[in-house]
Amino acid sequence: MEKTNRYDNIPLEKFEFAQAEDLTHDKKPETKPVGYLQDAMRRFAKNKGAIVAAVIILIMLLFAIIVPFCTQYTVSYFDTYYAYTRPKFSLFENTSFWDGCKEVETNLKTFTYYYAMGQETGHNAVKNQEYTVTEDGNYRYRLDTYHMNGVVYKNLSLEEYLALQEYQNETGIQVIYPMVAKRDRPTAADYEPDGNIYYKTEEKASKTQFQYDKDGNIIPVYNSYPASIMENGVGLDQYDSLRVEGDEGFLKDDQTCYYSYALMTPSGVQVRINYYEYYTYYHSRVLQDGIGNPSFLFGTTGSGKDILTCLSSGARFSFIFAIVVAVSNLFVGAIYGAVTGYYGGRLDLVMERITDILGAIPSMVVITLLKLHMGGSSQALVLFISFFLTGWIGMGGRTRMQFYRFKNQEYVLSARTLGASDKRLMFKHIFPNAIGTLVTSCALVIPGMIYSETSLSYLGIVNLATGNVTSVGTLIAAGQQSLATAPFVALFPSVFLALLMLSFNLFGNGLRDAFNPSLRGSEG
Repeated sequence: MEKTNRYDNIPLEKFEFAQAEDLTHDKKPETKPVGYLQDAMRRFAKNKGAIVAAVIILIMLLFAIIVPFCTQYTVSYFDTYYAYTRPKFSLFENTSFWDGCKEVETNLKTFTYYYAMGQETGHNAVKNQEYTVTEDGNYRYRLDTYHMNGVVYKNLSLEEYLALQEYQNETGIQVIYPMVAKRDRPTAADYEPDGNIYYKTEEKASKTQFQYDKDGNIIPVYNSYPASIMENGVGLDQYDSLRVEGDEGFLKDDQTCYYSYALMTPSGVQVRINYYEYYTYYHSRVLQDGIGNPSFLFGTTGSGKDILTCLSSGARFSFIFAIVVAVSNLFVGAIYGAVTGYYGGRLDLVMERITDILGAIPSMVVITLLKLHMGGSSQALVLFISFFLTGWIGMGGRTRMQFYRFKNQEYVLSARTLGASDKRLMFKHIFPNAIGTLVTSCALVIPGMIYSETSLSYLGIVNLATGNVTSVGTLIAAGQQSLATAPFVALFPSVFLALLMLSFNLFGNGLRDAFNPSLRGSEG
């Protein structure tokens, strides 16, 4: 049968000569090729959880780096007068939140004790001197933990005493308050000799009770001396500075008298000082360490340490320690794993048995032995060595698996045929393919190191609270003792640690998916 062309029935006028510009050919792609890292970062950017986690980690890292240089305190700073001081933020000072106060309900005696502080010095331990009386007769009020110390007795040298008077004259701030004679200081079992007891008391049923005048006010019992023994306006107390209200010369036993502001002792001078104002004076004029009024954004520990400073410094130590350990483990593990994975055979067998032996040793045994052997060394060094001795094994194992996976690939065999050296094959052709896995592993090792270091310091196995060094675990351990009375001590470091662990896990998962070669080019 004769074959016919299916175009034979088409009229010739339908045919036209094609123009050169109408001809179509395969075109060169207009888009640029996407590299491995670029594709990985593109996929990582689409993981919203990983991005948020990365931002949180960055904020925490900046917190650890910047805050220790911005805070007015140091890790070694402490003041037992301000133990368990509540967090205070100046913007909330006039509210009932984050104002350095705690809500308390006490009986009349305790309330009067704190209320009288504000009457004498103007520094109100009872916030704004406001309170409410409950149905059962108790008093409910907000107790200012920055002023609840009130006035304390302190021994100074004569030079310090005179310098403090000069400070009062310059600033117009009352720091020294009239003395109370020793006979008028209560010594009952429920009251130690206290600088805040400047008023008349009496013993009833073996308890110290306050005495009031006919108007219901407490009766001051300041020590005084007659004006007749003064020389040039200065009495035996050598006081020539600000005087409290009512000390303008008053009649007592038909004599003009003045309050006494000091008790001369063989070793110096005993005075009654408002501790809040003395704190400011001592740090600004004597120590000149840049500390002004006491203010603790996250509060203080039971030893009077600033939690913000300790937390930021502890976080900085944790970050530095974990990164150094992770990088060291990566460096050693990558070299060790590359050698075992590339050469294999008997060398691999011997080297793997070495890692099996090292990996079988419990880390707690390593730390204990190192502490006994390096007792005088830095605890941080002991911790680093213990983590480094076996920490690189996991990294070495991952590198070994990657080398076994890629060393027989065609491009590696081609490079070997062209005369590439073992070193070039290992670190130029094979190792780059393992970078994704190793980077992900390194990112996940960092939170593990931080958690391990925190756990060891929390349990007291390693003591990092020395000098200008502390750790997050030490802070959590310090707050454990006061969870019922001062939960904020453990709250801030615990939240920091939990947020850090969660963020690193999300960040590590995002890196793992981004560097997964099987997802290369994926738009998911």
